[in-house]
Amino acid sequence: MQEELLAKVLQVLSINMRWMTWNLFLAFIPLVLSVWLFRTRRGGSWLWWLGFLAFYAFLPNAPYLLTDVIHLIYDIRTIQSVWMITLVLIPVYLIVILAGFEAYVISLINLGYYLHRINKSQWIVRVELITHALCAIGIYWGRFLRFNSWDFITQPDALLTRGVEELVGKQPLIIITISLIILEILYLLMKRVSLGFVAQRKSKVVKN
Repeated sequence: MQEELLAKVLQVLSINMRWMTWNLFLAFIPLVLSVWLFRTRRGGSWLWWLGFLAFYAFLPNAPYLLTDVIHLIYDIRTIQSVWMITLVLIPVYLIVILAGFEAYVISLINLGYYLHRINKSQWIVRVELITHALCAIGIYWGRFLRFNSWDFITQPDALLTRGVEELVGKQPLIIITISLIILEILYLLMKRVSLGFVAQRKSKVVKN
């Protein structure tokens, strides 16, 4: 019985690792772009603007991992073992989801650093809020309409027609609004934790 349960858990994890690895890869693309765009370069060139557009196209992939909790619900029903769910399944999901959302947080921190560097600090809060709203729309497009970041290039017509048409419906607006609120709350929390961790590390370096 235990061997069968273990085999089932390993099978579930094996299947999950495929989409988890892919989704994490997509989530870390905007993080890498944010370092290149906002930490090492100064805007103005066509290459920078191209990278900036790619950054916003891929950014929703990072908080999108929050919606993958629906897979957890399915896996819990599949495994049906409290110990395996508590000690294996939930920790794996938490690590993946937190890693994706932390990539989102750091990406926006880097964007805020850039705005501060070009003397636009007063824009930071507004840009963050606009970004949350755009990502909430992107999450809806990805989860319910199954659009991907590269669809901006491969099928822009479908993205603009079907995607925009969906936004005027009552249900999509409710889902997007709820997503926006969740993003704002989690971002403020994780941003404080992240900046606090960085400050603590710097203080230790100074002391040493």
